[in-house]
Amino acid sequence: MANKLSRYDPFGTITRMAPMRALDDWFHEMTPRSLRDLTAEPMIGLDIAESEQAYTVRAEIPGVKKEDIKVEVQGNRVTIAAESRRESEQKEGERIVRSELFYGEQHRSFTLDQDIDESKASAKYVDGVLELNLPKKAGGSASKLQIS
Repeated sequence: MANKLSRYDPFGTITRMAPMRALDDWFHEMTPRSLRDLTAEPMIGLDIAESEQAYTVRAEIPGVKKEDIKVEVQGNRVTIAAESRRESEQKEGERIVRSELFYGEQHRSFTLDQDIDESKASAKYVDGVLELNLPKKAGGSASKLQIS
């Protein structure tokens, strides 16, 4: 008789369930309604690229007017703030059945390795993507320490 070793997977039976969605629905129904309706504030997604002269930042901020976006640069710290507003257009006899769109303020701050030359920085907002060109300040090179 040969002994056969097999690895035990405690979640194996759960992952093989036909509709995995049924388990999600069950947990959703067991959650109190007051907690189900809470939604987290969406985070502004970022891509940051660096060249010798500048940083290029692409921030995804869909559904916001460019007038409602504020960018602040202080030294090497960059802060992006955006506010999306709910349009209050509702027709007579109509009611909102479900609303999942986020309305409110979003903030994102990050620190770069070198200071930014604010006088040469530029920004443009097209199709829900904010693109920042942040030139590095002259003479602001980062120094590396020799490890002994």
